[in-house]
Amino acid sequence: MQFQHVPVLLRQTIEGLDIKEDGIYVDGTLGGAGHSSEILKRLGKDGRLIGIDQDEDAIEAASAKIGSDERVTIVKSNFVRIKEVLGELGIDKVDGILLDIGVSSHQFDDRERGFSYHEDAPLDMRMDRSGGMTAADIVNTYPEDKLKEIIFNYGEERFAPAIAKNIVKTREKAEIRTTGELVDIIRASMPEREKNKRGHPARKTFQALRIECNHELDVLEQVLGDAMDVLASDGRLCVITFHSLEDRIVKKAYVKAENPCICPPDFPVCTCGRKPVGKADPHKPLVAGDDELAENPRARSAKLRVFRKF
Repeated sequence: MQFQHVPVLLRQTIEGLDIKEDGIYVDGTLGGAGHSSEILKRLGKDGRLIGIDQDEDAIEAASAKIGSDERVTIVKSNFVRIKEVLGELGIDKVDGILLDIGVSSHQFDDRERGFSYHEDAPLDMRMDRSGGMTAADIVNTYPEDKLKEIIFNYGEERFAPAIAKNIVKTREKAEIRTTGELVDIIRASMPEREKNKRGHPARKTFQALRIECNHELDVLEQVLGDAMDVLASDGRLCVITFHSLEDRIVKKAYVKAENPCICPPDFPVCTCGRKPVGKADPHKPLVAGDDELAENPRARSAKLRVFRKF
């Protein structure tokens, strides 16, 4: 299947990165190189782009698209290793970093990847298929309490107790191997009146399993501090998120970087010595306009937060 991914918030991201012709930029979620291609258009001959992705399909597609450009270095890895990757390339500081969090259009549309609740396929959901736990491993091995916790916390699904209970009951008879089997369990766990009230009934549970499978929130929390550390002065960090759990993590990290003081509120002056390292610029997240939403409905939930290092 050809790798197709429509880059969301493209104009806002490029503007947020404030690209310098001779700068060094990192696309930590390379995908099909949609954002990266636009970054390259603004780089001069001395500029450099480092593309990182853990998905072999993305690496192959991006390599075909921009890999021949001598300004480009493509690395198969998780963006959580950004410091190590840059260190291995002999790079200390960069001028901009982009992280487009979550599942790509290609991953969602490729039925064999198991991300979609619209197609019956193996229950996989791994972004890096070279190893690690699949969604099938999770639903067939996690205890009921842990399944309930994941579905409730990561999917914000209020029917999590019933879904977890029915998953365990079903797997006692036979392993749950496909997305279609899981969708049937989720549907059976909800009152009839609720099944189509909030979009597809499996949407939140699939989101939760995908996050757990790929450790998405843990990785996001870990990378933000490292990303800020490797930014040069006036460097920009652009993070695109697609649901509130991700956005809250990014917002919290930006606020902490802008207000790092840990002194008690009643102290007249700061004594901890912690200084701001940058700030959100602008303060509020950027979202898609009507024109982009008409062309790409998946941009509806996207939010871009830009951080500028002092």
